[in-house]
Amino acid sequence: MVNRTATAALVTCAALLAATGCSSSFGSDKKTQQDTSSSQHLTVLIASSGDAETKAVKEAAAAYAKQSGNTVTVDVAKDINQQLAQSFAGHKPPDAFYVNSDQFANYAKGGSLHPYGDQIKDADDFSAQLRSSFTYDGKLVCLPKDTSTLALAINTDLWKKAGLTAKDYPTTWEKLKKVADKLTAGDVTGLVTNGEYARVGVFMKQAGGWITNAGQTKMTADSTQNTEALSYVQSLLKSGSMKYASQVDTNWGGEALGKGKAAMTIEGNWLAGAMKLDYPDVKYTAVPLPAGPAGKGTLAFSQCWGVAAESDHRAAAVDLVKYLTSSTQMLKNADAFGVMPSRTSALTEYAKQNPSAKAWVDAGAHAQGPVTVAGFDKVLTQFNTDLTALGTTDPKKILADLQRNGAQSLTKGD
Repeated sequence: MVNRTATAALVTCAALLAATGCSSSFGSDKKTQQDTSSSQHLTVLIASSGDAETKAVKEAAAAYAKQSGNTVTVDVAKDINQQLAQSFAGHKPPDAFYVNSDQFANYAKGGSLHPYGDQIKDADDFSAQLRSSFTYDGKLVCLPKDTSTLALAINTDLWKKAGLTAKDYPTTWEKLKKVADKLTAGDVTGLVTNGEYARVGVFMKQAGGWITNAGQTKMTADSTQNTEALSYVQSLLKSGSMKYASQVDTNWGGEALGKGKAAMTIEGNWLAGAMKLDYPDVKYTAVPLPAGPAGKGTLAFSQCWGVAAESDHRAAAVDLVKYLTSSTQMLKNADAFGVMPSRTSALTEYAKQNPSAKAWVDAGAHAQGPVTVAGFDKVLTQFNTDLTALGTTDPKKILADLQRNGAQSLTKGD
């Protein structure tokens, strides 16, 4: 399950260069003595969203152990980026682990990941967009463990209180602004979301823009489309009909929605699990994000199951990952902690079982994946910092700084 805020625990490229010894060694696994015994012990490191996810992964690992004869220990990281960097530097990595999309290219470039994609016969069951997020130097390195998209979540009681019906669900930017204004009253703000590119970026996509070109080889940040998008968001912020979660004393959009401080928020399908756990009495519905000047657009997120290049149990670790990414296990995870399957076949079944998640499922058809370029995480961290001041800062300046910082990063990555 993806983290609720994309800025949490980011590790800079410089730190990873020092920790993992980044080089051009990708694709040629470091030589390790492979364990060929009939029973092997595997270590797994995950970044859990909570007890439900931890329990689900541990139960899956136990089921695999019973079937395979291997044993598996699952550990939960406090800061997975930091702990992985340290384990790579100390040449004692876990055998299998979650890899965040923002760090994937750093690890791949450093030769820390075993590229096992060519061993997956049905890899095309994962969407092209998801596979591209975890492809490096033309090789599918690791399998996406699940997927998430963003939709518009609405507090239905506040919606009705404002005299709105399902016919008023916003389908355009103009209509979103209209309902956000109408919903803003007293302690309630029409739209509340996190002030980061992983939320505000939906408007860039809907305007026909994005941070880089499709191949992630050229910056496209300072485009007229992106300027139009940030100018629109700025207009909402200035009017008071939109606020960032921190401005209403909450940590994220889901908390603002649950506490009745937000009538609407832009969040991923992990919201379902959080609302069920933290705000079970709050009624809400998820609808598609409104279309912008260029049409529909949302963002997609995922993590992959990495296998360490220096693992003594690579074959067994890949076998474990195959088990964990089966359609059966993905559907179990979806039921346990709310994630959507990354396999297309399993996602179809998930959609049948979870009609309330339709907006998130359907959004995959027009979703933009994250920027996955080695060292680019530092650029995005600065962009997120700049976006927090969007209400009072010229959007053109924010985008010009992003363009400059990104171009420098891409040049260094060449």
